[in-house]
Amino acid sequence: MQSQCTWTCSEMLKVKPPTLSSYSSTLLSLSKHCHLNIPTPIQTKRATGYPTLMATLSGVSTQKDAVSQQNVSTQNSNRPVQVAQRLEKFKTTIFTQMSMLAIKHGAINLGQGFPNFDGPDFVKEAAIQAIRDGKNQYARGFGIPEFNAAIAARFKKDSGLVVDPEKEVTVTSGCTEAIAATILGLINPGDEVILFAPFYDSYEATLSMAGAKIKCITLRPPDFAIPINELKSAISKNTRAILMNTPHNPTGKMFTREELDVIASLCIENDVLVFSDEVYDKLAFEMDHISIASLPGMYERTVTMNSLGKTFSLTGWKIGWAIAPPHLTWGVRQAHSYLTFATSNPMQWAASAALNAPDSYYVELKKDYMAKKAILVEGLNAVGFKVFPSSGTYFVVVDHTPFGLETDIAFCEYLIKEVGVVAIPTSVFYLNPEEGKNLVRFTFCKDEGTLRSAVERMKEKLKRK
Repeated sequence: MQSQCTWTCSEMLKVKPPTLSSYSSTLLSLSKHCHLNIPTPIQTKRATGYPTLMATLSGVSTQKDAVSQQNVSTQNSNRPVQVAQRLEKFKTTIFTQMSMLAIKHGAINLGQGFPNFDGPDFVKEAAIQAIRDGKNQYARGFGIPEFNAAIAARFKKDSGLVVDPEKEVTVTSGCTEAIAATILGLINPGDEVILFAPFYDSYEATLSMAGAKIKCITLRPPDFAIPINELKSAISKNTRAILMNTPHNPTGKMFTREELDVIASLCIENDVLVFSDEVYDKLAFEMDHISIASLPGMYERTVTMNSLGKTFSLTGWKIGWAIAPPHLTWGVRQAHSYLTFATSNPMQWAASAALNAPDSYYVELKKDYMAKKAILVEGLNAVGFKVFPSSGTYFVVVDHTPFGLETDIAFCEYLIKEVGVVAIPTSVFYLNPEEGKNLVRFTFCKDEGTLRSAVERMKEKLKRK
């Protein structure tokens, strides 16, 4: 029996990746099934990885197996991490990196765009009730009927467009999945897709997974206006789609009606699709949000993507959707079916309640965020940053160069370690990082006390050079 268990240990280890957590899990499993008293590396406070694990296991193996396993240890410890070529250039997301540094250094996190306050009680109570009512199994793949209908009703109110909730609305696991399903379902390898830089980092990664060719149009401060002539020159016979985001992360820019008209005209003339990410549509401060799908001739060539998280401060729920005409919805749903298949059932019931909120909710939301924005913008100006206008979203972009550091990454590291505040370096949002090296992004989706504390830290410790 012992030799059988030893063989099982050996075989299991061969298929485990070389990480400490996986080996610890393996040991715990072996301890249960083989009745062995094996301390994990964490238990022995010798978290040095695979060699420590092998030294532990050698006590229950034959001498021959111990030598063999030690050889495996040496081989595995030298193996490089493995990733498909299409994702080789991508690293741990900047949001994860900065949030980890915030925890490590006790810094106030004005980097990652998630609220530090909770969503409305009536939506949370609806989720609790749905769970109690037994809405806990797989939902219909493209969304429960009630939620699809609520999305269609909200879209009609916002854009004036009437859509069929059964044929033109697809519920996804957050807008990030809506983006992925849209790209993977409608873009072929070699298709050209135009992005506006800076851009949400998921766009480039997902387009890479689809094998798309990316063309980039850079939006430049101070107003981040679309360079129309550059856009016209970028469109070719191979252009399949334009992927846009308004209100725009990270700049806070809102695409004007004139800019949208130009994009629409070019798309109609050249038979180009538009994938429009509109997750910040309810955080429009300086002008009204316009869905490009509502422009003449554009609904038939547009996928409009949105989510619950930003508007209702429930980012952890990951509830999103895509709205498109049936001939485009088919591709989106095909990809969605093999990405997540279905989205959380009880959360969809709660999301239905959220989208049926009275207009007063959105009025108060905008009022609250405008007060938060004022605290941060006034504070950043007082500290000495060059602050660029933000018409929407809950982000503000600033020029950090008055403080004497050469790059955005160097500045953000200094800000975390020496000042105790987190911002996001924007160079990660460009195909050419040099274009973003002077800019960093702050978020104001935090309670007013947190925003004031962050501003005070910067006033005290940041000095212009």
